[in-house]
Amino acid sequence: MLKNKRILIVSPQSWGNMFIAKHHYAIELARSGNEVYFLDPPSANLSLKPASKRIRIAPSGAHENLFVIRHDLFFPYRFYFHGKPIFLFFMKFQIASILKRIGKKIDVIWSFDLGNMYRFSFFPSEAYKIFHPVDEPTTRESLKSGEEADIIFSVTNEILGKYAHRKVPSIFVHHGVSQEFFSSNGSVRDAHEAVRVGLSGNFLRPDIDRDILLQIVKENPNIIFECWGAYEKTQANLGGDYSDEASKFVNALKKSPNVILHGPVKTKDLAKSIGRMDAFLICYDVIKDASKGTNYHKVMEYLSTGKVVISNNITTYKDHEDLVVMVQERDHNKNLPRLFAKVMSQLDQYNSPEMQERRITFAKENLYHNKILVIDKYIESHSARK
Repeated sequence: MLKNKRILIVSPQSWGNMFIAKHHYAIELARSGNEVYFLDPPSANLSLKPASKRIRIAPSGAHENLFVIRHDLFFPYRFYFHGKPIFLFFMKFQIASILKRIGKKIDVIWSFDLGNMYRFSFFPSEAYKIFHPVDEPTTRESLKSGEEADIIFSVTNEILGKYAHRKVPSIFVHHGVSQEFFSSNGSVRDAHEAVRVGLSGNFLRPDIDRDILLQIVKENPNIIFECWGAYEKTQANLGGDYSDEASKFVNALKKSPNVILHGPVKTKDLAKSIGRMDAFLICYDVIKDASKGTNYHKVMEYLSTGKVVISNNITTYKDHEDLVVMVQERDHNKNLPRLFAKVMSQLDQYNSPEMQERRITFAKENLYHNKILVIDKYIESHSARK
C-alpha cells in the first residue's frame, strides 16, 4: 500500500529546520520509493494572484522524491476564526487548486491536521485517507478532525480514546526515530569532563515548565545544559509563545553561564550532537502541555543514544522506568529538581552498559522505516477485511 504511491502529507506545522513526526514520516515515505508532497498550513497572506503564483511547489531538499507545497489563500484567513462555514466553502476550491497544481492523482492523504482545516471530504473519494493525530485534541474542531478517515493511528491511547466513536480501525503506533540518530550512541563518559545534559525542541513553547527548568539549571552550576531548537521568533517553524514571559525565560537561559543555546539545526546535526550528551531533560507543565504529558517525539531520539532521560510524567512510559526516569505527579514538577539531582549523583549506574543497550534496542525497534512497515501491515489487513 505504501510503496510506489503518490502521498500528500497534510501538516499543521510548516517545513523548516526543525523536524517532528510529520516531517520525518514524509522523508521516510520518500525514501521508501513514494512520491511525497508535504502541504504546509496556509500563510496568513491574502493573494488574488493566479493559482500558479499563490500555490508554490518546490523540492524539499531532504529527498529527491519529496516536495513542499506552500500556499496563500484567495480569501481572508480570519474566516477560520470568524466565519468557519465561509472558510470551509472557499477551502474546497483552495484544495482543488492545490491538487490541480500537483497535476497527478494522489493515492494517499495522510493528515496530521487537528485544526479540521483540510476536511477529507474535500479530497477525491478514491484516495486512501489516514488520520494521524500526534497531539492532544482539546477543542471541538480537533475532535471533529479526521472525519471520513479510512484508518486512525496515534502515539497515545488517550488520543485514540477520543475518537473511539469512529467506526474505523484505531491503532496505537509509537513515535518513531530516524536512522541518523544511531550514528554515535552507547558511548562512555570521560570522568574528567563536565557532565552535559541535552534538551531539544521549541523553547518558545508556552507549556515548558520554565520556573522548574531554570531552578534545575541554577542548582547545578557544574553541569552544562546544551539546548537545540528555536528560541527566537525568526527561528520557529513550529510556532510558539512570543509573550514577555517567554522573552524573560529565554533571556534567563542566555544569561546562565552553564547553558548553551545552539538554535535549530538539521536532523543529522542534532543526531551527531546529542550523542555527546550524558543525560537528557524534559520539563513540561503537564497541565499546560499540548500533549498532556502522554508522549513526546523527542524521547525516542534521546533513547537512541542510550543515555538516561529525566522527565516530567509521561503516561506512555509509566511502566518503563528503565527507559525514562520520571516524576510520578501529574499536576506538578516540584519533585523534578530532586529527581534530577538523584540521577546525576548515580549517573554511571543509570548509564551502565546494560541500561544503555536496553534503551538503544527499544529505539531501534521504533525506526521510522519500521513504523511505516507496521502501518502498512495494518492498512493491508484492514483493506483485506473490507
